[in-house]
Amino acid sequence: MRTATLALLASFTLGVIAPAQGADLDYGVLRGSDYEPEIQLIDWNGIYVGGHGGYTSASAGFKNVYTPLILNELRDSSAESLLGASTLLPSRTGTTEGSSYGAYIGFNYQFEETVIGIEADYTRFDRTTSARDSIARFKLSPDGYMESVSLDGAATSRVEDYGTLRARGGYAIGNFLPYITGGLAIGRVHVDQSVAIQYHGYDAAAYKANQALQVGAKAVAVKDFGYVNGGFDPNNPEAGIPATRRVRNAKTKTMGGFVLGAGLEFALTSNILLRAEYQYVMLNDFQESAANRVAINTVRAGAAVKF
Repeated sequence: MRTATLALLASFTLGVIAPAQGADLDYGVLRGSDYEPEIQLIDWNGIYVGGHGGYTSASAGFKNVYTPLILNELRDSSAESLLGASTLLPSRTGTTEGSSYGAYIGFNYQFEETVIGIEADYTRFDRTTSARDSIARFKLSPDGYMESVSLDGAATSRVEDYGTLRARGGYAIGNFLPYITGGLAIGRVHVDQSVAIQYHGYDAAAYKANQALQVGAKAVAVKDFGYVNGGFDPNNPEAGIPATRRVRNAKTKTMGGFVLGAGLEFALTSNILLRAEYQYVMLNDFQESAANRVAINTVRAGAAVKF
């Protein structure tokens, strides 16, 4: 009887324990809902076309822009040999800023996480930088003439538009593509430089001689040049009205240079790409006699469709 009871108890215990252990087994491999879905990878390969808009600041240098204008006008005068007129006006820098907009097109090639490509863009800016300078000098010449030269210069550079052709290189991180870029730039810049010149003088020796004459003595003629008709008073030369002549150079130049930049692109979908970008463009006319240089800084956003 005792043996039968023990056997019954053992059978009961095994019957209880076995289902409980079975319930503890993890068959999670059969439960797909506990696993995260596979992340979709962005394919950056292909051609894309988009538009951009942003904020641009530009600075233009006007190194030596007045020199050829003044030199051409006063080359054979003592204003140049005695006073060095063509070297008097200083060179300054003008700045401007405002909105810009344009379009771009490019092609990406991806291998693993690395993305390289080429891109061309066009930007419309149409803003003007300007600088103005004036100076006056006088000196007694060896032949006794008091000679004076006054210069008033104005220079402007209007950046109409520019384009770039650049290489790009980036590293894909999910939907993000940080990148750097660099290449060549070309732009149209309308330059306008002008100088108002007053160059005049009078025979200071004759004037001083007349001032020393006794009352009733005959005065000698005081020769003069560079005054308006009837604008010179031999008894008061300082009150004379000098004539003004203006020389000017205005034209639209095509300037070349380089571009550097960096940006971050975000794939909103596999075909819609958003970006934020910074660009630095340097344009130069490569002429030493009128070395206009324009530096352009742009922060912009863009959106493109990839095909």
